[in-house]
Amino acid sequence: MTRLFRGVFIVWMMLRYGLDELFLTSFRKPWLHALARIVSIGRNLDAPRGQRIREALESLGPIFVKFGQVLSTRRDLLPLDIADELARLQDRVPPFDSDVAIASIERAFNKKVGDIFVSFERVPVASASIAQVHFAVLKDRDGREREVAVKVLRPGMMLAIEKDLSLMRMMAGWVDSLSNGGKRLKPREVVAEFDKYLHDELDLIREASSAAQLRRNMSGLNLVLIPEMFWDYCTTDVIVMERMHGVPVSQVDRLKAAGVDIPKLARDGVTIFFTQVFRDGFFHADMHPGNIQVSIDPATFGRYISLDFGIVGTLTASDKEYLAQNFTAFFRRDYKRVAELHIESGWVPPATRVDELESAIRSVCEPYFDRPLKDFSLGIVLMRLFQTSRRFHVEIQPQLVLLQKTLLNIEGLGRQLDPDLDLWSTAKPFLEKWMIDQLGPKMLMDQLRNEAPLYAKLIPELPRLLVDFLKHGKSGQNGGLEALLVEQKRTNRLLQALLYGVLGFVLGLLVMQVIVRVRVF
Repeated sequence: MTRLFRGVFIVWMMLRYGLDELFLTSFRKPWLHALARIVSIGRNLDAPRGQRIREALESLGPIFVKFGQVLSTRRDLLPLDIADELARLQDRVPPFDSDVAIASIERAFNKKVGDIFVSFERVPVASASIAQVHFAVLKDRDGREREVAVKVLRPGMMLAIEKDLSLMRMMAGWVDSLSNGGKRLKPREVVAEFDKYLHDELDLIREASSAAQLRRNMSGLNLVLIPEMFWDYCTTDVIVMERMHGVPVSQVDRLKAAGVDIPKLARDGVTIFFTQVFRDGFFHADMHPGNIQVSIDPATFGRYISLDFGIVGTLTASDKEYLAQNFTAFFRRDYKRVAELHIESGWVPPATRVDELESAIRSVCEPYFDRPLKDFSLGIVLMRLFQTSRRFHVEIQPQLVLLQKTLLNIEGLGRQLDPDLDLWSTAKPFLEKWMIDQLGPKMLMDQLRNEAPLYAKLIPELPRLLVDFLKHGKSGQNGGLEALLVEQKRTNRLLQALLYGVLGFVLGLLVMQVIVRVRVF
């Protein structure tokens, strides 16, 4: 019965904000439209459609707000006006009772709060749809008192989420079946993606693990601080981390007054992003100003402080290679190669005409090459490429959509700090070095070093495989022969790589670096 009432309320809110006029335009039944107007009598559709969608989601509660936030990243599916409006959604959620938070902490650790913490602030410092944060003081393993932040999952979230997700799946089915326009939005796939994202965010251990990985990756960069996790006090419902002291990055006047070099801060943000993406393939994917502070402590003055690691992005080696090839072709204005990469990667149907896709890509990218570099935004270019690619039925990869969304955040943050930020002059040295590393002897030696343990194990087995084959003949030994041939080929490739690597790269290294620098940049 509760689910029925919730479903009725959701449908009524959709009608109240005129969402039926947006998603069911191809399902033209006069009686249905008349009924919708009667049920939602007095509704006003003068506001822009994006605003009405945002207000409807805010009225439906925190889970739908979170859904809108996730949906705003899918600019490959949504019209720009709707995506921009959904990006304004914020978690305006009042904190839950501190007694409930304390009960959750005590249940998670099977101890009283007074036995865990030296002190605990009952009033939360932050509250969102998924969790809220309290400050406390904890004694670590060495007996030192440490200031910490305690993140506590909202109670009953799993049950509430499952109820709303089941209703979202049902509504996605309606939109998919009743509206031809709705099919293009892939409502079922979007809800499935949200389901995965939300369940990941509900596991605070996952967030803590992501923070620990980023902390290790960034430890030698000296540009960003990431809180330490206290693993003795981390569960799926509660995590305890180092408390960070900093000034919100949006308070530029306060940072200037403290003496922070703002243009350098903007450049450092770009360096952090490209390091996480291209060096590590593991990046903080929720870098909006609310999750970023700047340290004014003398020991770490001017460094970024990253918070909230519920959303991280990952890139495989093939993802990074794909991006590198696209960057190379893009800066050379080789739009045909960009189109071919889309087809080779399987993002578009094999029957797609290269020349048509090339022309569409050129129309998006070419105008930007005549602008000053400081006015150039790769995030905007990627966004418009996603929009243009709709008519070619391009299947945008989720990890690259997350990358594009993060790049937009970084560019927006950088230019908020320094309006004259030249993104690509800042990024170029890093990208140049990375490209040379991918093409140079270092990559070859890294690959050989990684393969060495495998060959060290397999090469001694080759004589035995040969003896077994000669002794037993072909009977039942086809598999051994095949294995022998495979290992022979792999060994030959290894020897050839060593020979050509030592001779070719030693003799041609300087020439290669000159060619790479000229052709790529």
